[in-house]
Amino acid sequence: MTQHNAPIAKVSLHANRLTNDLLKEISMDHYQQPRLSLYQPTHRHHPENQQDPIRFRGLVKNLELELEKNHPSAQVSSLLEPFEALEDETEFWNHTLLGLAVFAAPGWFRVIRLQRSVPELTVVADSFHTKPLRRILQSKDRYQVLGLNRNEIKLYEGDRDVVEVLEIADGVPRTIAEALGKELTEPQGEEEDNDAERFFRAVDRGVLELHSRPSGLPLILAALPQHHHLFHAVSHNPALVSEGIKTHPDSISLDELRGCAWAIFEPLYRARLAALADDFAVAQSKDLGLDDLALISEAVAAGRIGTLLIEADREIVGYIDEGSGTLQLGTTDHSQSDDLLDDLGERVLKNGGQVFVIPAAQMPTGTGAAATCRY
Repeated sequence: MTQHNAPIAKVSLHANRLTNDLLKEISMDHYQQPRLSLYQPTHRHHPENQQDPIRFRGLVKNLELELEKNHPSAQVSSLLEPFEALEDETEFWNHTLLGLAVFAAPGWFRVIRLQRSVPELTVVADSFHTKPLRRILQSKDRYQVLGLNRNEIKLYEGDRDVVEVLEIADGVPRTIAEALGKELTEPQGEEEDNDAERFFRAVDRGVLELHSRPSGLPLILAALPQHHHLFHAVSHNPALVSEGIKTHPDSISLDELRGCAWAIFEPLYRARLAALADDFAVAQSKDLGLDDLALISEAVAAGRIGTLLIEADREIVGYIDEGSGTLQLGTTDHSQSDDLLDDLGERVLKNGGQVFVIPAAQMPTGTGAAATCRY
């Protein structure tokens, strides 16, 4: 690999976490072409993670071979330089999670560590391939956990498979001392109870504004039984789930925490999927529900789609003709060819609609997509 005195992509271990804002940034149209997308499953622990940079090198080679078909060697070298710099970031590879996404365009580069594993994939096209990111962000099986006691908080984010410690946003008090400052009283009787209530109120405000609203995720409280009633009494967070985990996360492992959280959240998750299918059925009864990909594409072009459901593990090769808005299916040799479902979802988001990536078993259609029109 080429050595770099000053790598273009210096990776921060605490940056490039997947958020809705980051997905919006990646989905913008102002980047130059070609646009490169790379996905890779990674590992959190030694020795499994030793193979991750080796697999990454192979995926970068795939990008190189694809780029060389249509681009001059100088441009190929420039585009791949930050990928090579990333491969040399030993500290980065020692702190990976379960997946990795990397995006590049001329003069632009982003690296995202993912809490969920993703299949290996490289795409060189006129747009970034973002469906795996949307599957993580817009799947209905994600939640956050607030670990709480009288003195401090912890935050976690997870799904059915894994839960990870979440970095607490600046502005959310991490400890009672940080929340109350000089107003903190000596731990005794009624004053101590008042301090706990004020601390819980400050935590609730911060978590609501800086975590629940930006993420849109349900929040599960994990605390000792005596703290549940007080926190629920002072909370104004509509994302707070009524049922909680009756122990503090410090007393159990992360996997046990995941199991407890999923036992609470799974019924809510299944109800949400059912509600999406029911909404589509109602829309169909009013001639506002579409499952034909050609008709969906036309409605997307007209800005009519309010909600689009996409089948999670399905890919349909093709692209949407920019001039006519018609579908071109099964095309693999066009520079714009990618996953058609991914492109439809991206366009719906840009038009202000909602996109949900749904497991095949819960999809209300068999075409890979289900759209509800605004009008």
